[in-house]
Amino acid sequence: MKKFFLSLSLLLSFMTMEAAVNIERIEPTDWFVGMKNPSLQLMVYGEGIQTADVTTDYNGVKIDSLVRLDSPNYLFVYLNIKDAQPGEMTLTFTNGKSTKKVKYQLKAREMSGEQRIGFTNADVLYMLMPDRFADGNLDNNDIKGMNAFKTDRTQPSLRHGGDLEGIRQHLDYFNELGVTALWFTPVLENNSPDQGNQSTYHGYATTNYYKVDPRFGTNEEYRQLVDEAHQKGLKVVMDMIFNHCGLDHPWVKDLPSNDWLNLPECVTKDEKTGEITINDKFIQTSYKLTPVVDPYRSDIDLKETVQGWFVTSMPDLNQKNPHLMTYLIQNSEWWIETVGINGIRMDTYPYADAEAMAKWMKALNEEYPNFNVVGETWVTEPAYTAAWQKDSKVARINSNLKTVMDFSFYDKINMAKKEETDDWWQGYNRIYNSLVYDYLYPNPASVMAFIENHDTDRFLENGKDTVALKQALALLLTMNRTPQLYYGTEILMNGTKEITDGNVRKDFPGGFPDDEKNAFTAEGRTKEENAMFDWTSRLLHWRQGNDVITKGTQKQFIPHNGIYVLTRQYNGKTVMTIINGKKETVEFSVAHYAEVIGDTKQARNVMNGNLINIDKDFKLRSRQTLILEF
Repeated sequence: MKKFFLSLSLLLSFMTMEAAVNIERIEPTDWFVGMKNPSLQLMVYGEGIQTADVTTDYNGVKIDSLVRLDSPNYLFVYLNIKDAQPGEMTLTFTNGKSTKKVKYQLKAREMSGEQRIGFTNADVLYMLMPDRFADGNLDNNDIKGMNAFKTDRTQPSLRHGGDLEGIRQHLDYFNELGVTALWFTPVLENNSPDQGNQSTYHGYATTNYYKVDPRFGTNEEYRQLVDEAHQKGLKVVMDMIFNHCGLDHPWVKDLPSNDWLNLPECVTKDEKTGEITINDKFIQTSYKLTPVVDPYRSDIDLKETVQGWFVTSMPDLNQKNPHLMTYLIQNSEWWIETVGINGIRMDTYPYADAEAMAKWMKALNEEYPNFNVVGETWVTEPAYTAAWQKDSKVARINSNLKTVMDFSFYDKINMAKKEETDDWWQGYNRIYNSLVYDYLYPNPASVMAFIENHDTDRFLENGKDTVALKQALALLLTMNRTPQLYYGTEILMNGTKEITDGNVRKDFPGGFPDDEKNAFTAEGRTKEENAMFDWTSRLLHWRQGNDVITKGTQKQFIPHNGIYVLTRQYNGKTVMTIINGKKETVEFSVAHYAEVIGDTKQARNVMNGNLINIDKDFKLRSRQTLILEF
């Protein structure tokens, strides 16, 4: 009897060994030959896979190393595919006597990395939230098998049903408006359950880095959208988040290594149910980014900034872990190759580890030298922002990040709109005094300027002050910057965050089947909305291909008599943006601007085509804006 039990024990042990090779997923899901970096990391996940050995007989592929971290359910396979050709590779996983063969696709690249062209200062980016723009496919509003969620347009923080198909159906609208690039907030899977009337409709809590959220569409639909955008002359910028993932990402329940997250000790897992809770060891980020560059920073201040979690539902990733960072680098390359995006907007850039992010940018710049990435660097001082731009002379390390976001301009223009421009600090003196620090930027033209976005109050707040809005847009679209617009500004969409972020992320009217109003058409817009749309569209189309704006030198004049003037000059042509920063009528002194005007007699008003005499002084109405070219 004892011998029988012993034999049964050995049999069960053998069966366990046979079942040990269990592979649930491999990421990336496929890869590309011909990359400058021949190394490929495969993150293999499956129960007990850690102890497996891996072989392949695919010609040109070598297995460099197998990395076994803390979890028994992960195995990191590092391959060298330098000499490989496109085809289906077979990987053989062996654990004891158990063997599993897995097919893995190595694809040909559609073009070289040098041919991937990113956005530049010649573009105008139009930022939108897919969930709030247009619902083109009602069938994906209720996806079975996902964590509990509700589509309810009456709730500002629940999902509203917008998707990639809705965006695709309105590509002609972007052409009519005159923008040249589209930036969507994240489209990857956010499979977190609703919490009351709160959801992750915004997309910033990723649960799968290789899959479009099914409520937005499929990977194939994303590719179709990008292809059709390209056919219409539109570039596409993808929003990514390396600083954190979503609480419901599989990593959180089964960490590949104990240091995969920052502050992993604040996560408690119920071993019976698998439920994750956040315990009292949780530390929230201070949201203060200055310690990252502060030469006098304390250790606790830096820790709170870069290791503290953004919120409890967004675990903070530890980019210092080299295997995690390799995973993230490959993920961004995979989306470039697979979908054909023209740029990346990286969320919460300074919250992540600076050295690791610089390594990421170096890898992308080497593989895609003409591609572009913009990092969110939310501090309103130019000296801070400039330190994050590639080749900065004031930075501790070279970030390799080509484009940074101009939160100083955003901050100053939103103060100036409410002030009278005096002789010193108020009004448009704020813009002048911000731009004087452009000497800190290695490349001011590759700084992204904006007047609002999804994280701020809308420029119009709860009003409809088109006078102030036109002044802001006139500067935004003529200054030495890469401009970004926020969806709906052209039709006077407004709102503030005082109650909820959802109030600055309202649905675009006409994007949803039951909308009574359709602002995508002139017939569906009010007289005031059409006037703003037409004004914005005229300026945007004039800007397209305008070398004076994209290549010209810039000169600005200290506000004089309440008037702020910014000029661009290139190949004998001049554009002069004139802003009356006062509520009263003021006189424009031609002599004061003689170094730019010279002996020019007339200039053309860009916004209406009329000629205006500039050889003698003239009046500017209250808060009048002029864009002249001569």
